[in-house]
Amino acid sequence: MKHIVAGIVAHVDAGKTTLSEALLYRSGALRQLGRVDNGDAFLDPDDLEKQRGITIFSHQASLQVNDLELTLLDTPGHVDFASQTEQVLSVLDYAVLVVSATDGIQGYTRTLWRLLAHYQVPTIIFVNKMDADTADRERVLDQLQQVFSPGCIAFNDDQTADGKIPATAYEDIAMQSDAVLEDFLDSGTVADETVRQMIGRREVFPCYFGAALKLDGVDTLLAGLEQWTREPQYTADFGAKVFKISHDDKGERLTWLRLTGGKLANKTTILDEQKVNQIRVYNGAKFTIQPAVSAGMVCVIPNLTGTHPGQGLGIQPAGRTPEIQPVLNYTLDPQGHDLHECLTILRQLEDEDPQLHVAWSSHLQEIRVQIMGAVQLEILQQILHERFHLDVGFGAGSILYKETLTQAVEGVGHFEPLRHYAEVHLLIQSAPRGSGVTFATDCDLEVLGKNWQHQVLTSLQAKEHLGVLTGSPLTDVKITLVSGRASIVHSVGGDFREATWRAVRQGLMMAKTQGHAQLLEPWYRFRLEVGQDQVGRAMTDIQRMHGQFDTPDATTVGGDDMTVLTGTAPVAEMQGYVQEVNAYTHGKGQLECLIDGYRPCHNATAVIAAQDYDPVGDLENTPGSVFCAHGAGYPVHWDDVPAMAHVDYVYTAAELAKLN
Repeated sequence: MKHIVAGIVAHVDAGKTTLSEALLYRSGALRQLGRVDNGDAFLDPDDLEKQRGITIFSHQASLQVNDLELTLLDTPGHVDFASQTEQVLSVLDYAVLVVSATDGIQGYTRTLWRLLAHYQVPTIIFVNKMDADTADRERVLDQLQQVFSPGCIAFNDDQTADGKIPATAYEDIAMQSDAVLEDFLDSGTVADETVRQMIGRREVFPCYFGAALKLDGVDTLLAGLEQWTREPQYTADFGAKVFKISHDDKGERLTWLRLTGGKLANKTTILDEQKVNQIRVYNGAKFTIQPAVSAGMVCVIPNLTGTHPGQGLGIQPAGRTPEIQPVLNYTLDPQGHDLHECLTILRQLEDEDPQLHVAWSSHLQEIRVQIMGAVQLEILQQILHERFHLDVGFGAGSILYKETLTQAVEGVGHFEPLRHYAEVHLLIQSAPRGSGVTFATDCDLEVLGKNWQHQVLTSLQAKEHLGVLTGSPLTDVKITLVSGRASIVHSVGGDFREATWRAVRQGLMMAKTQGHAQLLEPWYRFRLEVGQDQVGRAMTDIQRMHGQFDTPDATTVGGDDMTVLTGTAPVAEMQGYVQEVNAYTHGKGQLECLIDGYRPCHNATAVIAAQDYDPVGDLENTPGSVFCAHGAGYPVHWDDVPAMAHVDYVYTAAELAKLN
């Protein structure tokens, strides 16, 4: 049988879980059709999901249709849980993107489309809720082609319930490729295998129309999945990608992975000599134990340690840095509970969702969590209460700022207390937006041995580096080891850790003094829909919030003449604006906001002053160095280090200026 793994993704309330239920029911995998609003959906088994009526966690199910064996991964639809959806995308063969016929392409739908393109996932579109009075097939299809791709082509009509393409669609398919168009003009058709290849290359996106709640169009979608998908080719060598960590009701840590090559048998030794003691294959909340699994399958290994989403096992390389990053910072109010107990529990939840980012400040004796939004915060509090019987609060959310550089700098760290020695020179330069922090080495082995260079790179990766303007995380920089020195007698690995961390901070302090340190803040990409008589108010508000907007676009919604404004604005300014929109539009306006990454802070001077961060006083991230004289080590202020360094600088000021 052909086996593929497909994910169901959608904006919240588009009918994603309803479609999953319908697919399972029509394939015979479910005897009874569950409903989200009844709290008995097969793929929303968690109590929190039943209470909320939304998918919060990703879940797995299996179904068979004729010669197709389909592993289905349902994903959260709320933007606050986008990081969990992104984890799943990296292991999919295909995605089914559900779009509401009544609402069309919504804000989070655009984010999902961008993520699907980022991970190069072939995508099939199901336009749901076609039974609604306001549903307009041609309007939605036109929007899909204009906003997403001209390759969004209707693959079903009243005569195509068997998964075949309507005869009128072949020309539209051929138009997506010059080579295919040339063959089409000769033959008048497009071969089925060619269509499959075009779908796989994301040139064609089959569109199906129906109403999942009434099971309309579901059989046609199943037939289309059978007809137009191709099973990947796998290598014989073992490879697997971890995409999720969870804990079962007994507290066992579960590692979810997709095999990308070879086989995995029970009792096999993997990952730091850990033995696989059980292999589970889940179907909803239940699982079966398998003696072995083969390439293409999704399985769960209990009690592995050291695994994390995005990790590659065997020949599988590690995944990309996640696109979705949290932008809000909340301080935990323990409300009488032991802080260290709270930290231990939050670390477990961070293990399940790495984008939670739990930070402990020993200096301030406080715990902070980084999240996407208010709904995620509410769910976090419920999880703490129900799973861990921990009732805590969180202080008012604050913006999660980040820092970067605008020009390259060479930082120096020296660590030489008595009988220790290390000096490290690092080139720190700006990198493309959204790239995070990357590390490299460009140092001759005759200058610094391979072992010491490895120690430097390991030390760079061992901690989150903070900027010196506000103490916010460093991002969008590349840090390269360019020079250094070790002692044959006195150097040990810990010396290079100290010298490396000090070199990063010393370089950042140099950049700050030269005016090359930059504060970044998160920005929203928004879509604001207001009445035509309220456009002036909306434009004024956006300008007041230091945002920018595109040319207004007139539209009609429910018989009312409306205007749509799209653009970008700082999260700090636009938070809470949805209440204002509801007030001045009397509930008729609509605001959708999605994180659009980090940009230079619009009020950096004020933010830096308010944070009042002392980079020299941050003893865990000191920029100073330690030198030795007369048999004793002594501290040296960061700006005195260049004159005292034992190794010459690699770059001149003029050369650094040319690097960016």
